[in-house]
Amino acid sequence: MTMPDWSAASAAAAALVAPWAEGGAPGGAILAFDANAMPVEQAAGLESLSTGAGFSADSVVRYASVTKHVLAAMQRRHAGAVGLDAPLGRHLPELRGPMADVTVARALDMTGGLPDVRESLALLGLSVHTATEPGPILDFLAADGALNFAPGTEISYSNTGYRLVEAALARQGHLFADFAGSLGFGWQAPETWFDPVPGLVPGYWRNARGWQLGTAGLHLSASGSLTGSARALARWGQAILADSGPAAGLLAAQAAPRFLADGRPTAYGLGLAKGRLGGLALVGHGGSHAGYKTYLLLAPDAGLGVVLVANREDVASYTLALRVMAALCGQPLPPAATLPGGLYAEPGTGHWLDVSNNTASFLGAGESLYQDNGWAVSLSAHNPMRLRATADGIEGEVGHVARRFTPVAPGAVDDALSGPWVQRRHHAAFTISGDKLAMGTGPARGQATLRRLGEGVLLATAEDGPWAKQFSLRFAGDRVRLCSHRSRVLEFARG
Repeated sequence: MTMPDWSAASAAAAALVAPWAEGGAPGGAILAFDANAMPVEQAAGLESLSTGAGFSADSVVRYASVTKHVLAAMQRRHAGAVGLDAPLGRHLPELRGPMADVTVARALDMTGGLPDVRESLALLGLSVHTATEPGPILDFLAADGALNFAPGTEISYSNTGYRLVEAALARQGHLFADFAGSLGFGWQAPETWFDPVPGLVPGYWRNARGWQLGTAGLHLSASGSLTGSARALARWGQAILADSGPAAGLLAAQAAPRFLADGRPTAYGLGLAKGRLGGLALVGHGGSHAGYKTYLLLAPDAGLGVVLVANREDVASYTLALRVMAALCGQPLPPAATLPGGLYAEPGTGHWLDVSNNTASFLGAGESLYQDNGWAVSLSAHNPMRLRATADGIEGEVGHVARRFTPVAPGAVDDALSGPWVQRRHHAAFTISGDKLAMGTGPARGQATLRRLGEGVLLATAEDGPWAKQFSLRFAGDRVRLCSHRSRVLEFARG
């Protein structure tokens, strides 16, 4: 391993943040560090479009899902109260069905099949802005208990496991906000988007009208509630690298190998994702809230780290952090890979794959593709892809599951599917008319465009605040199952 090139890392970070300084726009900061110092600190853009104050390494942002490894560290501290091998139902007896049997470990390592609350609510017609509270959310999860897949059979990202483990710890008297505050980094963990946080800067996303304030109504939970600055997150990263203080033992325990039920290893640990950059092993996690992007990326063997935070939605946080780490360590970036573009369907499942340039999107979750011995692979631990083109489509693995996708032929939406469809348990409904689907009430009623995927399956595409919302509808007689990347359990019936 060569000595770290701090000058190259600083130049790379400066070049990456430079566009944020243009046109009075939101910004962010990138820091690079070892266990003892932070030689690289680059920031640009504004922390507030209202005040015009510049963004700095001390601007307070929402860390979003970077929070996850901190909740996992809390569970480790209180393993005697909530152990990894315990089923969730032991601590949350209101859970029923398969959900009650998911272990704490599988809830944290993304192999539990737990449907994501936010995507489930979106499929019921609630927007990203709709406010919800923790009690009703737990009731909502407990009402059914269905899973996206059998535990241990694949890996797919879900925030729900962290929400449930936090609730289990709280039942034992251990509160996440107290734990986060005790670590000594000035962190706070608000429960809702609307709780005041000292120094918290607004997050922004952009539409046709320009920059918009980011908001989200979902109760935050310890899947993504932490707030703090880039500098505070880098100091935490230093403690992890030094294996000291409140971070002692964290990497050994939380980046240890995890396995599917058949013994195959995964690259996602307990709130930490593993990867590689050339010959360098990486560990870290990203975060994304409406208007905020974050990444903590560590190279433990080299004793180096990179932190990125931003208060703008359009930041590819992992890609940027990886570029700075590559410059710091003198490692090459992996070459991009491409697959034949277009829309593909996985026969017999209601699943789809959308390929454009060097990006593949499975069930609406997109990943950049890179070359690996004739395969196009993602660098994502929680959405691993290994794909290649064939004579009749695309084959390989997604989520560690073997899959085959065939091109979707153009076709009209069947008029027989038009009319109302209802989900009586949750008092939800949508209406199909031609190639349009309408969902919601009053002036908040939104519309999605429908495309035919074949085999009685439709693909719906709509907007939900800063993000596109996509889901499939797989019809079977008078019932239809809705499927998105993180929620595959909701069924509606003809109204």
